[in-house]
Amino acid sequence: MELDGKVSVVTGGGSGIGAACARAFVAEGARVVVADRDARSARAVADEISGIAVECDVRRKEEIEALVGAAEKAYGPIDLFFSNAGIASGVDPLETPLEVWQPQWEIHVMSHVHAVRAVLPSMLERGSGYLIQTASMAGILTSQGNAAYASTKHSAVGLAEWMSVTYHERGIRTSLLAPLGVRTPLLGDPNTPFARLAAGPIREPDEVAAMVVDAVRDERFLILTDPIAQKWIEQKAADPERWLKGMRRLQARLEQESR
Repeated sequence: MELDGKVSVVTGGGSGIGAACARAFVAEGARVVVADRDARSARAVADEISGIAVECDVRRKEEIEALVGAAEKAYGPIDLFFSNAGIASGVDPLETPLEVWQPQWEIHVMSHVHAVRAVLPSMLERGSGYLIQTASMAGILTSQGNAAYASTKHSAVGLAEWMSVTYHERGIRTSLLAPLGVRTPLLGDPNTPFARLAAGPIREPDEVAAMVVDAVRDERFLILTDPIAQKWIEQKAADPERWLKGMRRLQARLEQESR
């Protein structure tokens, strides 16, 4: 898909990857709606790119429906919906309250479901549309330290794969963004043991945005942010037991350096 003239919605668009992708989409000629729970950040990005901003808590089905309505009123039918919002609270299951798990489920999984339900019928009627869903390499491999994040991102990967299998031949394209470390508020301090040892090569948001644009142009499903991610995927698939042993060693090193 070429982005020129396409109506695009980006959630989590007030900062990080979302903001960078909003800028990159506009540079390609798209008309962009920037959605974020932080209305001020969304407005700042929208003003910069001459788009529109919508305050949206993606956990709420009715707010995503209102976002879609606002985008359609401003620009017309949505061609591309980028479900990008994310959070990273939580640690070990024994230490993480259940109320911390629920928002991660709602943001990392159900927000994608709400978006699909809101935009897919119109896309199917037109025989075309594009869905991008942000997961993480934590959803394909795993992630030390945060069980809720890794678990819900695995669910996001499963949903995106299912959408690609089921609707591709009906004109709906799906891409899954599975980044390693990216210098955003979600990553936090790049000098922590996790960032240094486990996050992989850390990219800038603008670099990731360029990768997303290229993937959309090629209609490619999996968007990785560094070639080493593909190597790790292949190592896990080839020998899961060896891969788990290596991850346990990394976990022990992280625990040692965090003391």
